[in-house]
Amino acid sequence: METITGVHRNHFGDIISFVTSEGRIISYRKALAEAENGCIQGVQSFEDSDGNLSLLPETDQSFDHYPNLF
Repeated sequence: METITGVHRNHFGDIISFVTSEGRIISYRKALAEAENGCIQGVQSFEDSDGNLSLLPETDQSFDHYPNLF
């Protein structure tokens, strides 16, 4: 099963896409959908107080330690 190995951030520092262990570059929305469908392991989706879905690593509080592979 694929995992997240890196991130792409915009100039504001927001994650805009992910790099997977298979070498795919997928958008944040695609990663969210694949995580919800069980296609990517090691991440979980959650809904914030405004109703927006976000991704978090299962073992950490953020993706800050993931390399920025842009």
